[in-house]
Amino acid sequence: MKKQISVATFLTFSILLSFLLFSCDTLRKTPEKSVTSKSSRRTLISKKPAARPPARKPAATTRPAYSNPRNTSDVPQVVQVARTYTGTPYRSGGNDKNGIDCSGLICSVYSEVGMKVPRISWQQSEFGQEVSQLKDIKPGDWLFFVPEAGKEGYVSHAGIVTDVRSPQEIIFIHASTSRGVREDNLFSTYFKGRFVKAMRPFQGI
Repeated sequence: MKKQISVATFLTFSILLSFLLFSCDTLRKTPEKSVTSKSSRRTLISKKPAARPPARKPAATTRPAYSNPRNTSDVPQVVQVARTYTGTPYRSGGNDKNGIDCSGLICSVYSEVGMKVPRISWQQSEFGQEVSQLKDIKPGDWLFFVPEAGKEGYVSHAGIVTDVRSPQEIIFIHASTSRGVREDNLFSTYFKGRFVKAMRPFQGI
């Protein structure tokens, strides 16, 4: 009788223990899956890149609207207007007949005849078409000079050709720092050594 009870008890205990173990394992695994699932979601959310504002288009760079002189028929008017500045004192940054500098003279003259050209001498030295040979220089062309004779350097001076009298006499008007607006010969000792280039701003030649 004792053996039967113990066997029955043992079997009952074994079944209950198995059930409990199975139930505990199930209960233990279910929350783990749930927690894992939630933690996975949290991980995905935390790794999601922050929303960025829409990309802005770069600001459009506005360039001045320059206008090339229309053709050589404008040359006499340009020369005439330029000569009205003769005697104007030199003033760095000046733009009128109270005082003017070399690049200001070019800019102001063309402004008076209704054409917009660059204001700064180095920009002027890149405006239009380069005249490669001295013999091809004509009235209306722009001449550019460097500070020291026989040396390379930045463009520091400019003028407008007003007359070509001979291959050795090319007259240009400019704003001299010491004498104001005047006309000189490109082939003078001072200017010939400093001359670097000529530009033609005119179209249709």
